[in-house]
This record gives sequence, structure tokens and C-alpha cells, in this order.
Amino acid sequence: MTGTTTAVGRLRSAADGANRWVVLVVLCLSLLLVALDATVLHVAVPAVTEDLRPSAVGLLWIVDAYPLVCASLLILFGTLGDRIGRRRVLLLGYALFGVASALAATAGSPGVLIAARALLGVGGAMIMPATLSILRQVFPDRRERALAVGIWTAVAAVGAATGPVIGGFLVEHYWWGSVFLINIPLMAMILPVGRWLLPESRGEGEGPWDVIGALMAAAGVLGAVLGIKRIGGGEGLLNPGTLVPLLAGFALLALFVRRQKRRAHPLIDIAMFSRPAFSTAVGCIVLAMLALVGLELIAVQYLQLVLGLSPLETGLRLLPLTFAAMAAGATGSHTLSRIGPRRMVGWGFVLTAASVLLLTLMGQHDRPVLLTAGFVLLGFGLQSTLFGAYESMLSEVPAERAGGAAAIGETSYQLGAGMGIALLGSVMNAAYAPGLSHLHDEGVPAAAGTAASHSLGEAYQEAGRLGGPVGDLLRSTARHAFVDGLHITLLVSAGLLLLGALAALRLPRVMDCRTAGEGHAERPAVLPGQAEGRDDSGPDASRREAGERRPGHRVSLPARREPAEATGSGRAAR
Repeated sequence: MTGTTTAVGRLRSAADGANRWVVLVVLCLSLLLVALDATVLHVAVPAVTEDLRPSAVGLLWIVDAYPLVCASLLILFGTLGDRIGRRRVLLLGYALFGVASALAATAGSPGVLIAARALLGVGGAMIMPATLSILRQVFPDRRERALAVGIWTAVAAVGAATGPVIGGFLVEHYWWGSVFLINIPLMAMILPVGRWLLPESRGEGEGPWDVIGALMAAAGVLGAVLGIKRIGGGEGLLNPGTLVPLLAGFALLALFVRRQKRRAHPLIDIAMFSRPAFSTAVGCIVLAMLALVGLELIAVQYLQLVLGLSPLETGLRLLPLTFAAMAAGATGSHTLSRIGPRRMVGWGFVLTAASVLLLTLMGQHDRPVLLTAGFVLLGFGLQSTLFGAYESMLSEVPAERAGGAAAIGETSYQLGAGMGIALLGSVMNAAYAPGLSHLHDEGVPAAAGTAASHSLGEAYQEAGRLGGPVGDLLRSTARHAFVDGLHITLLVSAGLLLLGALAALRLPRVMDCRTAGEGHAERPAVLPGQAEGRDDSGPDASRREAGERRPGHRVSLPARREPAEATGSGRAAR
């Protein structure tokens, strides 16, 4: 009884005044660690390659295992949090993330490192949707929520962009495994703080949890992204190892959608996708992350292998992207209210495409002013796009469905990241390899030329082994081929970003700030130890009690559940 009372008091206090923002700080620290781990390994790839000697496919797995596994499990853990408590899932994710980090830091083989990265993905899948759904719960007012989402997305960008800086410093002064050790003390600190401070919340909790559907979604996303990743690794589309998981993944996802449409209590309300703003926002998140992560991985290779910068120097060169993203997040709420979601997301895509086209001027020699300008535009444009898309997506769903919506948004985020590495990596490989095809005619051994065609890093290794004029020829040719391939990849990325700008035309023109209660009666959060039917505490308790005394205020009736088509998006009916 005492524990329940304490939890009730914590949830109530979290919803009032400044305490909401304290909760946001904890949620952002959680997200910072997950985003950091997605990119902290990028600058350590050359060191990992030298130490563990993974194959080209193995190296792709080391980089991609984390977003791949994370993307496949987001729906499972996002909807599970709606049932058993989002705070509970979040805390379990903290603990698992710390254990997996220790395993990754001590990995002595590519297989162990891949397994540890996959386990990190499981922990990330538990953390990411929980942070966004709790944010949706404790910020019911759209104006405040817009500011909170701006801070949340800015922190995600900061984590992704500062990952290479921190990773570069650690690799340069210690060893590559140290990039994972930083997670352990931070998780040890945030776990008790989160347990004490974060409010617990649940969704509707009606009907049984669809375990089979959750597993179908996980297997479907895993198969689809695995097939795409193998294409990015150079495997042919008709290769059984590529075609089978790709077809199986899409088939399972189709069956999952069909199953959710037929169930009385689905994991994911598929009707959400019939709302243009929601479906468009999800697509924009995929396209934005596809461009960001794929380009960042290629940019890191360019800075280190072509310009010869150290890992720390590489990370510092990416700092302008971080600062620009922070500026976009800090001003995002004001910008969104002034120009609306459609213009914010659309012009964000256009600005990002312009920055990508500017970066095509990169060549064999260092041009720091050009790179800084390109990264500033890239960070500001992509952050504006992500902010507008996430805020529009969250505002299209009521609070009790926040876990499922957050899972969809984070699945889109991770799916876009994985597809970016696979798709842009595949374009890069296809453009890079032909540039080395004539080396055999100039005296380079066939075996060395074949190995060099896999990546620029392998080309440098073969050039060092050969030595002399032949080695110099191989190194110079590979470097020129990489830069040519980079230009083609940037052009493809710019085209995708412009498609995103066209898609953003389906978003609302203006930001509707009327409260959810005007168009939808939201069900309050469910606390552990309370009955599923009614919760008289939680972040909306005081507002609900006051609302019952206000004339014309619509009060929640938890005994009744309206279908999705009737409830609308949580925004005022038009």
C-alpha cells in the first residue's frame, strides 16, 4: 500500500510545474546513451578491423547489429510497456544495456562483438519507446510537448553526433573497447535515479497482449532489414541468403498488419496510418535517418581514410553538425508554431538536400570551410525535419496509445538508420569497385585488386603489403575511386531528400494547439497495484478533477472504449 501511495505521489508531482522538466532531463539522458552507442563505434571501425580482422560482411554486422536488432524489437517492447508499465520496461533496459556494454568492451572475436551489439540493441529497444511514451504522458499540452520534443530530438542528435568525438578520443588514447565502457558508470547512475524519479504509466490494458503478433512484427522487421543489409554488403538480390529473409520479412509484416486489423485489442492501431499526418510523419522519419546515418558513416571514412585525420580530429570535424542540431531543437517549438509542420519538415528536407549537394565539392584535399558549412546545414536541416515529424506523429495519437505510436516512430528511426547504411553503402560499393577494375592491367596482382575492391580500408592494407610503386598505385587509385563513389552517393541521397520534401506536403499546414480533451477523452495512466478499469491518480488526475468542475469540460469515462475511427487523433475534430 505504501509503495503504491509513493508511486502515486511521484506521478502526480511529475505532472506539475517544473517536475515535468526534471522527468524530461532523465528521459533525455536515457536517450543520449542509446543514441551515443549508435555512432560511437563508427570512428573505431578501422581499429576494430585491425584488431579482430572481421570479414567485410562481418564488419557490416558489427556496425549494423545494433540498429537491426533494436528496430526489430521496438514494437514488442513499446506495446509491452503499455501493458506492464513503461517505467518498468525502461529500468530493465538500463540494466541490460550496462551488461551488454561490458560484454562488448571485452570482446575478443567478431562473433562475440556482434552478439554484444545485438544485446545492446535489445536494451535500446526497451529504452527508446519508453522515453517517448512517458514524454507523451507527462506533457499533455501540445505547446509544452512541442518544446519537450524539441529538446528530446536535439539530445538524440547530440548523442549521435558526439559519439564520434567521444569514440575518437577514447580510441586515440586507449583501445576500441573503451567506447563501450563509458556506458557502464552512466547506467549505474541513471538506474537508481530513474527508479526513484520517473513516473509509471500504462496504456488501456484491455484484452490480452498479442504475443504472437509481437513476435511476428519482430521477425518481419528483422527479415526485411536483414535482406536489405545483405544487398548493401554486395550480395545479389536473387541470392537465397538475401531473397529468403527479404520475402519472409515482408510476408510476416503483411500478416502482422492483417492480424492487427482483425483483432478486437490490437497491439498497433493500424487505423493510425489512415491519417495522412501520421503516415507521412513516419515516412519522413525513415527518409531523414536514411540520409543521416548512411552519410555520417561514409563521411567518417572520408575524413579518416582520404584526408588522413585521426579519430579525435574526425569527431571534432563533426561537432558543427551537433551544434546546428542543438540550435534547431532549441528553436523548433517556436518555428513550428510560426510556420507549421508542412513547411518546417519540407524546408528541412530541402535544406538538407542543399547541404548534401554542397558536400559533392569535397575532393582529395582538405577543405575545412566547405565541410563545416555543409555539416552545419546538414545538422540544422535534418533536425528540423525530425522535430516536425516526431511532433506531428505524437500529436496524432491519444496518450493511452503512446507506447504503440512511440514504437512505430522509433522503429522508423532505426529502420531508416539500418536502411541508410545498407542502401547508401550499396550505392557506394557499386560506384567504388569499378574504379579498381583496371588495376590488374597495370601490374597489381588480381587477388590484391579483388580485396581492395571491397573497401578503401582493405585497399590500404593491400597497398601496404605490396609496397613500392605498385602499392602507391593501388592506394592512389582506390582513394580516387572512393571520392568518385562518394559524389555519386551524395547525389542519390539528395534525390531521396527531395522526395521527402514532396511527401511533407501531406502534413498539416498549421499547428493545431487545441487540447486533446476537446476531441478525445483520454484514459489516464495505470499504476502498478491498481485495478485496470480505473485509475484515479496519475499525471492527469489533478487536471481531471478540476475539469469535472469546469462547465463544458469532457470527462474521461474509462469503462467505455471507442473505436479508433471515432476517437480521432487526440486533436480537436474539424
